[in-house]
Amino acid sequence: MEKRSRILLCVCGGIAAYKAIDLASQLFKAGYEIRTVLTENALKFVSPINFAAITHNSVHSSLWEDSDPIPHISLADWADLIVVAPASANTMAKAAQGLADNLLSSILLAHRKAVLWVPAMNVNMYLSTALQSNLLALRNRGHYILEPATGMLACAYEGKGKFPPVPEIIYAIRSYLTQTRDLVGKKVMVTAGASVEAIDPMRIITNRSSGKMGLSLARALSLRGAEVTLIYSSISEELPYYLTEAVQALSAQDMYQAVISRAQSMEWIIMCAAVADYTPKIVAEQKLKKGSQMSLEMVATQDILAELAKRKSSKQLLIGFAAETQDIIANATEKLDKKNLDLIIANHIKNAGKDSNAITLISKSGKPQNIEGDKFDLAQQIIDRIVEL
Repeated sequence: MEKRSRILLCVCGGIAAYKAIDLASQLFKAGYEIRTVLTENALKFVSPINFAAITHNSVHSSLWEDSDPIPHISLADWADLIVVAPASANTMAKAAQGLADNLLSSILLAHRKAVLWVPAMNVNMYLSTALQSNLLALRNRGHYILEPATGMLACAYEGKGKFPPVPEIIYAIRSYLTQTRDLVGKKVMVTAGASVEAIDPMRIITNRSSGKMGLSLARALSLRGAEVTLIYSSISEELPYYLTEAVQALSAQDMYQAVISRAQSMEWIIMCAAVADYTPKIVAEQKLKKGSQMSLEMVATQDILAELAKRKSSKQLLIGFAAETQDIIANATEKLDKKNLDLIIANHIKNAGKDSNAITLISKSGKPQNIEGDKFDLAQQIIDRIVEL
């Protein structure tokens, strides 16, 4: 039986503490073993029984009133990853200064593995010089910070400070259990989604791509520290909120302009979007009326990948995708050579829109590599392969 990763979920005092209950629930459903630590202030917002019932495991809140005589050492040793969510300014200040005056701060001082901090608080508190200095100190020690989302806060302020969407926290946990922030400073452009070509103001031509693979790549790259620019067409999911830049480019022409104008400054370019090869020659200004038949004259779109290949510098890596229905390896290999790519990812079109896939990584040297899994895991393995290049 495969060992389950052990998550020590530490909850600080703050209005977002109740959202940690859903986080614990989702982690348990995902198959993690979870124990919970609540600070004294967290107990004012949530009850230990909430977490005990959801995680089917122990909840701890005191150095002195625990069945374990040394809970701060036992829990620190037990955890594969400590997740502090929500993380308060007070607890982060203690950790940055090495204080150990309660159970959580003592655990953090004794722990020798990764810690993931998920701050949530008033925008002015979050942006304060003191807190940012403490976050920098934690980062410099190898801790991970999942920055808060932006929006309307419980205090009625608007700005950066919201507890992140629970799925994004879980993606961060998945990443930091196996990966590090090894791509800090790397400039990467990713394209995603299905292009949309207009026939008239109502009708369009598009394809079956959901954009899930491109979003998974953008998410995994960002969590590993890269500065990610996402150029996206039609997609089926919410964007990760922490991308460096996200630009919608619905048509093939829009995608061409958005990509080419940014390409020169990028170190990696990953063309995952399903861009139309053809577009209507004329777009009707008014909605076309129903008739017995309709005829569309189509013209070829500009080949973005071919143009990137022409402009590629010696310091750039260019990665493409090939969705095929037959002769998958042969067709992808031909595209790899023709477009001067460093890596191509081939897959069968039948998996378009699904959460998992089976893909083949093909480079100019080495045997094709077959891998399968959910798209976030595949994204991590694709990134690992690009790093090798």
